[in-house]
Amino acid sequence: MKAIVLNRYGSPEDLQVQDIPKPSPAAHEVLVKIHATAINDYDWSIVRGKPYLYRLMFGLRRPKMPVAGMELAGVVEAVGDQVSQFQVGDAVYGDTSEYGFGTFAEYMCIHEKALILKPNEMSFEQATAIPHAAALAYQGLVDAGQIKSGQRVLINGAGGGVGTFGLQIAKTYGAEVTGVDTGDKLQRMRALGFDQVIDYKKVDFTKTGQRYDLILDAKTKHAPRAYLRVLHPEGRYVTVGGDLHRLLQLVVSKAWIARTTKKHLQIVALKANKDLDKINALFAAGIIKPLIDGPYPLEKIPWAISYFGAGQHHGKVVIAIK
Repeated sequence: MKAIVLNRYGSPEDLQVQDIPKPSPAAHEVLVKIHATAINDYDWSIVRGKPYLYRLMFGLRRPKMPVAGMELAGVVEAVGDQVSQFQVGDAVYGDTSEYGFGTFAEYMCIHEKALILKPNEMSFEQATAIPHAAALAYQGLVDAGQIKSGQRVLINGAGGGVGTFGLQIAKTYGAEVTGVDTGDKLQRMRALGFDQVIDYKKVDFTKTGQRYDLILDAKTKHAPRAYLRVLHPEGRYVTVGGDLHRLLQLVVSKAWIARTTKKHLQIVALKANKDLDKINALFAAGIIKPLIDGPYPLEKIPWAISYFGAGQHHGKVVIAIK
């Protein structure tokens, strides 16, 4: 089978399309013929081996995993002898990160718990764009953020996957939503329904004097005190990712902040595939749908990772595997 193989840390351009053996499922695994996958922050980090702290998980000198990728949509081609959830021919999708990586390939074996059935009305490209980003947005806004009707919400990194799903979820609560990003994403964000947009290259949203009830941050570029000054009393700031040193600052200071103010700063530890039943219901009702950049072919993955890393993408970067 064809796969995008990672032999060493470095530039995405170092990735190679190679023929590797087709895997066979273990007892609790299914073999999936992958129809679509997507690019995520983890892929950008794994390929480069940065931040260096990630090498403790992925391999100190060279990657432990030859194939990256953590989202898929496809069809079950074979099942292990102890699989109970799926059968051959089932269309499935999911975020595989809790059980393994390797979706940048034509086939993958993965534990059955990493997948759920794909709704019939959802295309493979739509399905692969949903599990990671939509779950982060939902868990950030609803579970951690405790979003309420009519709140003022700001989403930082609003033109990507988490941001575009976050807008749609927030609008189901009647929220007024401000989006922060830059470039030609701003025009697309207005068309999607953001009430206000801020170009971070021109305006620092932590210094505008505006205050928000809830902030969902996919970038986390500022120190915690900067977010405190733009939150209403009892407001909530929730990050789903960003600069590692800023996230560590948040971990260290959030308990003190909670004791000395009524404001809440929190990091979402993603629970993969949690809440997909709720997200699928919103999709079926026509309330949310993914904004897809692509789809691009398997051979374009090295370029697509660089494109993602440069922040030029709109919504989710999707790869179609024929």
